[in-house]
Amino acid sequence: MWLVHFALRRPVTIVVLVLAIALLAGLAIVRMPVDIFPSLGAPAVYVAQPYGGMDPSQMEGFLTYYYEYHFLYLTGIEHVESKNIQGASLMKLVFHPGTDMSQAMAEVVGYVNRARAFMPPGTVGPFITRFDAGSVPVGQ
Repeated sequence: MWLVHFALRRPVTIVVLVLAIALLAGLAIVRMPVDIFPSLGAPAVYVAQPYGGMDPSQMEGFLTYYYEYHFLYLTGIEHVESKNIQGASLMKLVFHPGTDMSQAMAEVVGYVNRARAFMPPGTVGPFITRFDAGSVPVGQ
């Protein structure tokens, strides 16, 4: 109620405030960058290492630890997330925005091959997938 009384007693102040808000909104709209395909998130690479017969703690000790150790030396890496489930180790490598993902993917493959020297015998190669939120098709 006090806002209505204030607006009726000082109409010029209210008009100036409304014009200032409209001017700032117009300025914000003009300065807002427009892009057809904007960057929608941090680029990421997923590494999935299957190995049958191991529980999650064994997967972490025998596989995930060695991968994480090697992934810390990647160029442009922001952080590494890992999850171990029965028979598989899943790792998400998140890179800083603006990282050259083709170079990062090549480095990931190199470090995966280097880390495989420390793996138990019979370990098959992991699945390495590059993910970028901008590469996902939009549903119709």
